Amino acid sequence: MPFSPELLIYGMIFIGVVVLVEGVYLTVFGRSISLNNRVNRRLEMLDKGARRDEVLEQLRKEMQQHAKVRSIPLYSLLSAKAQKAAIAFTPKQLMMLMVAVSVVAFIALTIGTSTGPAMNAAISVIAGIGGVYFWVSSKAGKRMSQIEEQLPDAIELMVRSLRVGHPFTSAIQIVAKEIDDPLATEFGVIADESAYGRDVGEALKEMAERLDMQDLRFLAVAVTIQQQSGGNLAEILAGLSKVIRARFRLFRRVKAITAEAKWSGKFLSGFPVACLIFINLSDPHYYDEAMKHHLFIPACIAVGLFLAANLFVMRMLTDIKV
Repeated sequence: MPFSPELLIYGMIFIGVVVLVEGVYLTVFGRSISLNNRVNRRLEMLDKGARRDEVLEQLRKEMQQHAKVRSIPLYSLLSAKAQKAAIAFTPKQLMMLMVAVSVVAFIALTIGTSTGPAMNAAISVIAGIGGVYFWVSSKAGKRMSQIEEQLPDAIELMVRSLRVGHPFTSAIQIVAKEIDDPLATEFGVIADESAYGRDVGEALKEMAERLDMQDLRFLAVAVTIQQQSGGNLAEILAGLSKVIRARFRLFRRVKAITAEAKWSGKFLSGFPVACLIFINLSDPHYYDEAMKHHLFIPACIAVGLFLAANLFVMRMLTDIKV
């Protein structure tokens, strides 16, 4: 049975791009910045002898640098996710990384396949940009999920600190020291900013907008209202923690209910592609006669659009706001 390894090479190159980007990232910025490590990065930087203002400046630069370049047409698609993921790469470095991995992919395709230079160049650009985008999106999704799970525990820790007599700024500092990353570093930045005179409510609001998280907006609004009108902040935050936990449970329940529809859409869109790959691997000449027909390319485009539309429609139907 004839076997064409080109499709496998394409997949291996895409996976290699993602692994290469992750390896470069950890090599340049160290293991402590990986999401696989639960160490509080801010405290680790302080333990290494860095001054508090230097650590604050570096962390703020990493958190805000991607929001300042959304005017760049290509990078605007990536900036929001890079900001949520707190990628330490600068925008310039990320774009250079896209170019570098595209060149590597082009060389690998030229060596491993027999396709022409134009096709290799197109696939290399897609692999370079798509691989970096997939890597950033994956890190952003993991980081946001961790923050969502940590937030109720952090608020309850603040409630206990307030009830024993600590001021709110001290409660934030306790959260920054006691919980794990990534939320610990975020609250550590707020603690440092408040120590240098910034309003805590304003810092919380900026963090909520930067991460685009509704629960953090609730926290910022609660703190701001308490600062302006007074009241028992511990009781307010205790109620907020219960609301966030209830929303989180409801979100998980909705996710479980809609999982069947989501995976059905993915299966219906992915099964034809999987069949195409299997047929080409088992018999590379199976479609030779069909490819000679003048409607073959338009039909492929139409099928691709229908498969993409299926994913889009199923995503819309299962995108339930909680």
